[in-house]
Amino acid sequence: MTQIVLGIESSCDETAAAVVDSERNILSNVVLSQIEEHAPYGGVVPEIAARAHIDHLDRLIAEAMAEARVDFDDLDAVAATAGPGLIGGVMIGLVTAKAICTARDKPLIGLNHLEAHALTARLTNDVAFPYLLLLVSGGHCQLVSVTGVNQYKRLGTTLDDAVGEAFDKAAKMMGLGYPGGPLVEIAARKGDASRFKLPRPMKGRDNCDFSFSGLKTAVRRALDSIGDQANDQDHADLCASFQAAVGDVLADRTKRAMGLFEEQHPGARRLVIAGGVAANKAIGERLSTITDRSGFDLIVPPPGLCTDNAAMVAWAGLERLKLGLTSDMTISARARWPLDSLAGATDKPFTGAKA
Repeated sequence: MTQIVLGIESSCDETAAAVVDSERNILSNVVLSQIEEHAPYGGVVPEIAARAHIDHLDRLIAEAMAEARVDFDDLDAVAATAGPGLIGGVMIGLVTAKAICTARDKPLIGLNHLEAHALTARLTNDVAFPYLLLLVSGGHCQLVSVTGVNQYKRLGTTLDDAVGEAFDKAAKMMGLGYPGGPLVEIAARKGDASRFKLPRPMKGRDNCDFSFSGLKTAVRRALDSIGDQANDQDHADLCASFQAAVGDVLADRTKRAMGLFEEQHPGARRLVIAGGVAANKAIGERLSTITDRSGFDLIVPPPGLCTDNAAMVAWAGLERLKLGLTSDMTISARARWPLDSLAGATDKPFTGAKA
């Protein structure tokens, strides 16, 4: 029997609602971006994000339901991000989901936002367990072994900045604007990646961890060396050099994790990339090179499902509903929520990407 779930996402600066069924049909997926509101500040301002969720979430849910041509009585459950994220936004989405479930007597599924990213490839590509996940976004950079729903083992994580945050901060230093990732990628197309000799932090280490703060500092020093006369070509060359360094680090750390993953799961040669940075074509090509050489299949969901959205939340809700993993009404919003509970000691709360 086909099941239908409403998904709600409000963990950062996208307000989103979607309806997805158990046959992998995205019946609707409505996303409202807040980029224009946050751009003047060079990053996400939590108070502005929370206010936008309050102002728009009810309307977006109504739009998603209308587009999907379903009523609340047609739903089998409501899934909402319960963390990690900006606590104000997470609370708004979760409380809204609780209200719907209480009024319509529907099961509630409070989701880890990272799990929604982790399971997206099963919605778009029907990927079988187990697989290796590279999660790269504005708030997270992790390598995770995914062996089932609610079964995650973290192999590596960033020791400081997430990769998306590093892109945003590099862009801000060059005055490119916000969000930085797409702007750095565009500028890099016209640049010389060999001009600036930037470091490759953690490359060659035995573990699978990342570090990007030193790379960010190197960008600052490169700009200082150019001085106030930096022009568009200087910025393009620095963007290309920065992007190449990030690509080398991600490739090296991921290759290390692939080796560990294959030792633990012989024959399961699948690498899934999720999160907003997965939309970067240059980085995707760099990772494609190492998967081709290692005999791994590379799976990347469409760009619109890599960035924050509610279809991934609804799908993760369906995966949990099938296993009977629902939540009670006492579930609380969480700013911090490691995907691998046994490896969460080094995780830090996400407080926004404000540079």
